[in-house]
Amino acid sequence: MAEDTRKQQLLELFTTITNKKTIVEPMRKVHGTLRDRDAVEREIALIMREILDRGYFKTKLAPRQLAKLVVAYYDGKNDTEIARALGDEKLSKTVARARVRLKLFRELDFKMPFDQAAMGELLDSGKTMKEISEELDISPSTLREYRHVIEQQRDTTLDPFLERIRDVMEDRDLSEMMTRGVANDGLAEAIDITEAIDMGEF
Repeated sequence: MAEDTRKQQLLELFTTITNKKTIVEPMRKVHGTLRDRDAVEREIALIMREILDRGYFKTKLAPRQLAKLVVAYYDGKNDTEIARALGDEKLSKTVARARVRLKLFRELDFKMPFDQAAMGELLDSGKTMKEISEELDISPSTLREYRHVIEQQRDTTLDPFLERIRDVMEDRDLSEMMTRGVANDGLAEAIDITEAIDMGEF
């Protein structure tokens, strides 16, 4: 009963503040993150376009696809899931290479069946990839993947851009925390009330 009374008070407060008796569509949009996923992806896509336009790395993925990759990575998706979200599961290797280029590393990227320092010495020795792969007892394609991880880990070319991307993602996380905070302090309950009303008169 007390809850019903509180809801009625909230409805009366809404009417008093807005001087309206009809719930309009914008009110329904309050419930959710302050920065939606689409806005975050657009902002990251602009940064990705800068990176690609400057020729810092080549990929078949478009800026918006790269932005989706970043957001999905932060959401905990693996490479296959990200490729599937981009519309083609066969893009998983392309996703993996782009992810590593953007320094979005996974623990698995560094689980190499040999010492990294030893591999670095072999790469600097002037030996061919075939000779090195035979010495390390791995396939040339696997060797190239490991070399790519090590090279990108050391490369600082993209660091200023990647810092901007991290800022965007941190802003998104902050917005989500703020939204959850609003929900926890009871204000979201008032919003839920408005959503329960069928866009009509009280």
